[in-house]
Amino acid sequence: MRRFQPRFPTQYRPLSSTLAVVALVSSSVASAVEVQVGRYATVPASPTQAQIQLLSAIVNVAFPASVVTVGQAARYLLQPSGYRLSPQGTSERIRETLLNLPLPEPHRALGPMPMQTALETLAGPAFRLVEDPVHRLVSFERCEPKGHGSSGRSKAEAR
Repeated sequence: MRRFQPRFPTQYRPLSSTLAVVALVSSSVASAVEVQVGRYATVPASPTQAQIQLLSAIVNVAFPASVVTVGQAARYLLQPSGYRLSPQGTSERIRETLLNLPLPEPHRALGPMPMQTALETLAGPAFRLVEDPVHRLVSFERCEPKGHGSSGRSKAEAR
């Protein structure tokens, strides 16, 4: 019995082998950039912005009733991030005053927002967030009072 062998005109043979090579190369290039996670879905094979900049991760938190101070709220918020508050002896005394303040009721639920924004919200406008990415520490510094560095005279006195 004779087997059936499809015959292609000689003009199509180089084209079919070229297409096979192109398909092989393009699939290997795509796999370096994206990973298939389902039948029709792929994801980039690179870290997200929140994985690179840990404080940019979006948080949505409702603090439990046991969290009663700003410091406890900051520690609770930082727990999953790998960051922690800087030790007490390395910061200003005014920072400890901030951390011991009672947690305002509007701050009991924060988000969704970046973690950095949530920490800045807890501290309020009088403090700025300071990050040490090497040791994964955060702290708060007192902002300069408005008009600091001027002669101390009011606008009325300057006229």
